[in-house]
Amino acid sequence: MAEAETPVLDLLTRMTEASFEATTLDDKQVMLARIAALVATDAPPISYVLNLKLAGEVDVDGEEVTGLLSAIAPIVGTPRIAAAAGNLVRAFALEELASLAALDEVDQPVEAV
Repeated sequence: MAEAETPVLDLLTRMTEASFEATTLDDKQVMLARIAALVATDAPPISYVLNLKLAGEVDVDGEEVTGLLSAIAPIVGTPRIAAAAGNLVRAFALEELASLAALDEVDQPVEAV
């Protein structure tokens, strides 16, 4: 498989685009609903990374995510909120590692061929 091929990521992108087109919610509401769904399904940290990146693009801030967690806590329960908090921390750590890796690649000297 060629390095540039990303069939699963491409499929997820198309599904995400279709969900935005199919709803009457505004982009911010969609992202808050998606984050709530991540909590409810005990999604892994990488799911938070992908969705928080999109959420940031539509101006969802940390205070709104915290408010969301407070709003859904009575429904999903303490274990889901605690797991979500841990997964959010891991998501931020993954983002930080990815940023550092990207910087490290930039700082590497180009080898002569």
